[in-house]
Amino acid sequence: MAFSQFLVSLAIVAVVLPMIAGAKVFKVGDEAGWTPNFDYQAWAAGKEFWVGDELVFTYPAGAHNVIKVDGTAFNACAAPSNADILKTGNDTITLATPGKKWYICGVSDHCTLKQRLTIVVSGSIAPAPAPDKGSANGVVTSGYWALVAAFVAALAMVLN
Repeated sequence: MAFSQFLVSLAIVAVVLPMIAGAKVFKVGDEAGWTPNFDYQAWAAGKEFWVGDELVFTYPAGAHNVIKVDGTAFNACAAPSNADILKTGNDTITLATPGKKWYICGVSDHCTLKQRLTIVVSGSIAPAPAPDKGSANGVVTSGYWALVAAFVAALAMVLN
């Protein structure tokens, strides 16, 4: 009985951990944060966004906001009247589906001052990193497998 519970626990960890470990957190604008007169398209260039990743918009509360819009609203810099407006100053958006995503600031003329972002979200989860070319016979030591091994070792000690 205890061994089967152990196997179920191990299976859950083996399935869930890569999804959690693979997700990235992107601070939009890096040190500049979410502000007008910043080139967010240049910031996003070269980054790969995957389902499960998070975008964090940081700004002084009350000075800006974040509104998810469609392509038409993005190009017009106009938020729909029923839009959900994020305005805490530390807003996190989890990328839940693949496809193109658009975000604007709806305060004053900030969107026309380049406070807007469009990205493309890929796939269902981020791919695993490529194996280390220096590993022997393709055996790769990764943080994930080290964590699984530590979990198994700790569980074995508890069960003994």
